[in-house]
Amino acid sequence: MISKGPSYFIAGALAGVLLATVGFTWFVRGLNTPGAAGGAGHVVLKLAHGLDQQHPVHLAMEVFAQRVAEKSAGALQIEIIPNGQLGSETECLEQVQHGALAMTKVSAAPLESFIPEFAVFGMPYLFRSEQHNWDVLDGPIGRELLLKGESAGLRGLCYYDAGARSFYTVDKPILKPDDLKGLKIRVQESPTSMEMVEALGGSPTPISFGELYTALQQKMVVGAENNPPSFYSNRHFEVCKHYSLDEHARVPDILMISPRVWDQLPPPMQAWLQEAADESADYQRQIWREQTEEVLAAVVDKGVAIHRPDQAAFAAKAAPMLAKYDGTPLGDLIRRIKEVP
Repeated sequence: MISKGPSYFIAGALAGVLLATVGFTWFVRGLNTPGAAGGAGHVVLKLAHGLDQQHPVHLAMEVFAQRVAEKSAGALQIEIIPNGQLGSETECLEQVQHGALAMTKVSAAPLESFIPEFAVFGMPYLFRSEQHNWDVLDGPIGRELLLKGESAGLRGLCYYDAGARSFYTVDKPILKPDDLKGLKIRVQESPTSMEMVEALGGSPTPISFGELYTALQQKMVVGAENNPPSFYSNRHFEVCKHYSLDEHARVPDILMISPRVWDQLPPPMQAWLQEAADESADYQRQIWREQTEEVLAAVVDKGVAIHRPDQAAFAAKAAPMLAKYDGTPLGDLIRRIKEVP
């Protein structure tokens, strides 16, 4: 349930004091980019991402923007720019790093190129269950990871649920690890994702998500891996008629803000942003569960066969990939995650 924020009177009075005292000249003179802008008594932070406007994560970001506006009585506003209008996930991350963009939403997978610790999310079968996943992310380890990228120009505010990733294929079902042998499977731009598919026997092929539908249609790749809502919302079910719920990885989406922007905001505005982000994450988890159930039923109606293979066989095949990191910093993080009850 989304909680009510402070009264408009209190928020408005505080915002007025902040604007009069601070002036936010940094947003106007120091940044000189489309990332943030001041004027007319308020500050606008631009938030760009690559999802469509029906996606649960976009809907959560709309709640985020709404709650920020309510908490600040309009003094702080979020302008959402969806559908990849400002570039790919990696391009938006780079804009946030350079201060040209205030905020973005990104999958944890491409983040490993900027923050090495985020490779942990690509480790197959690291999380024992959905509950274990959230126990980790909502705890000290999750908070630690959100702040790991500050030195790289990236600060995490919250995690959005992106479910479990599973394989879907054009015409050959994946029922056991050997079924992946020799198959060209699209992966994200992530070394760990590539290593994971190789460990399971497939041939990983990095392709931009926006180009994936055509690549599947033309059989440049014969399969991909993603969560059910993304499989449905991007209409990949029109090309891929087998979805195997092996649930090999849980790779969250993350709401990021530029530390340059964050550090220039006074503490009350930082608090409003963090509170609104947390509330939007709670909301998103609810609608994600509902939509996952709905879309699995919908793709069956569209002629997709849903398979539920023995996940233990896949986990056993992938185990050596995790073991090879023993004794490394990433291996230590893997151990800490496994030790969370």
